[in-house]
Amino acid sequence: MSQYTEFTALKPEMNYENVKGIKYKLLKDLVWKIGHITGPTYEVPEGFVFDLSIPFFLRWLFDPHDMKYLKAAALHDHMLHVGQWSRITAAGEFHNALKASGVVTWKRILMFLATVFWKYS
Repeated sequence: MSQYTEFTALKPEMNYENVKGIKYKLLKDLVWKIGHITGPTYEVPEGFVFDLSIPFFLRWLFDPHDMKYLKAAALHDHMLHVGQWSRITAAGEFHNALKASGVVTWKRILMFLATVFWKYS
């Protein structure tokens, strides 16, 4: 299973800085292991700015400041930012990252579908 290799889990707020609204900046490199133990690693560099693009009308259900979503959002946004990953592949890793962060299944599925089918501006 995919997993984060290192990140401050006990105090997740130490890994991010809220830039403005739903925008955050990584304060530490985020390293994600794709697939199984022998799979490749993917790194999101410290300083990368990302957002939790949850439509306003759904923020009662999905809080864009929930620490459980931030790692997955950073990973997803960076994969799209570098341009070497399709929206579906990035959404799949987003789903895996949400799972690794302990997000319940029904929320993961809805968030995955939103990232595949809805393009936020």
